[in-house]
Amino acid sequence: MADRTKLWSTLTEPLVQQNPVTLQILGICSALAVTTSVATALTMSASLTTVLVLSSMLVSLIRRHIPDSIRLIVQIVIVASLVVVIDQILQAYLFDISRKLSVFVSLITTNCLVLGRTESYARSNPPLPSMVDALGNGLGYSLVLIIIGSARELFGAGKLMGYQVFPVVADGGWFTPLNLMLLAPSAFFMLGGLVWAIRSVLPEQAEPSEFNPPETEEAR
Repeated sequence: MADRTKLWSTLTEPLVQQNPVTLQILGICSALAVTTSVATALTMSASLTTVLVLSSMLVSLIRRHIPDSIRLIVQIVIVASLVVVIDQILQAYLFDISRKLSVFVSLITTNCLVLGRTESYARSNPPLPSMVDALGNGLGYSLVLIIIGSARELFGAGKLMGYQVFPVVADGGWFTPLNLMLLAPSAFFMLGGLVWAIRSVLPEQAEPSEFNPPETEEAR
């Protein structure tokens, strides 16, 4: 029972409490670059989560046989091999989305989230907990991408998953698309707003101030 509770906690904590994007600020490059639509956000999320779970499983299985001196090289080779397979599958079956994702699928190899979980967790834990931890972090990452991707596509084009939700003015409707939402700066500000909102609700996630101004005479 305790093991199940621990596994459940490992799976659910990265969704909000220990979210890798909003709390640990990992993997934000793809969060900013591929969230112009829900379809690209979902594809990137599924790709990264798959690579994360499989790489954590493999690293955990061979963790006792990896010399410390080459552990990072081994982990990168494992991750890169999985990324190549995922990239080839996307090009074969989802070519249009693969083209929109551009190089960002390949950059999963150097994603801080993937290497961080394999190095800090999978390398020192059995396969099942490592896979659960990887899945939880992948879902937490996916949640952020889907939220930002949904907002950008909805307000930038009036669509969700390619289906028209708001009738646009060009077609006789009432909605004027906000083209700024489809540009990279909007993702940056939306991610910052999401981090601010979460840390306002959960103030324990805010980092302590690095500098405290000196007290003034009036304050004394």
